[in-house]
Amino acid sequence: MTIKVGDTIPSVTLMQMKDGPKPVSTDDLFKGRKVALFALPGAFTPTCSAKHLPGFIQKADALKGKGIDAIACLSVNDAFVMGAWGDAQGAGDTVMMLADGNGDFTRAVGLEMDGSKFGMGKRSQRYSMIVDNGVVKTLNVEAPGAFEVSSADHMLTQL
Repeated sequence: MTIKVGDTIPSVTLMQMKDGPKPVSTDDLFKGRKVALFALPGAFTPTCSAKHLPGFIQKADALKGKGIDAIACLSVNDAFVMGAWGDAQGAGDTVMMLADGNGDFTRAVGLEMDGSKFGMGKRSQRYSMIVDNGVVKTLNVEAPGAFEVSSADHMLTQL
C-alpha cells in the first residue's frame, strides 16, 4: 500500500555520511519540524543530477522562507554514494543526503520500483512530499520517466 496524505511516516533507520556513515531515525528526522523530502531512483543518474537535486539546492532559501525546516534527498543507494553525490553537487548542509541502502523506507512507504531491466535493481520511484511533525501533508509521485510534480518549483506552489 502506498503512503498517502494524512499518514504518519514509518519508523525506519536511514544513513547519512557525516565523518563516516551515521544512522538517522525517521522518528528524529521528522519530529517537531516541517521537512521537504524528495526521493529519486539513483545518485549520479541523469535527471537526478541535472534537475532534481540541483533544483532543491537552488530553491532551498525559498523553501525555508515558506516554513520548511529541513530538506532531505533520499535514494536507494549506500551512504558513501549519497555522500559523494552530495559533495559533487555542492549540497553541503543545504540538503540532507539520506541513504536508504536496503530500501526499507522505500518499501515501507510503498514507492519502490523495479529497475532491474536497466541493471539498477529495486529503487525508489521519483516523488516529493511535505512532512509536518511526521505526518504527510502533500505527496507528489511522478509517472514513470517523468519529472514534473516532484520538483522544488512545484513544491513551492504547495506551501
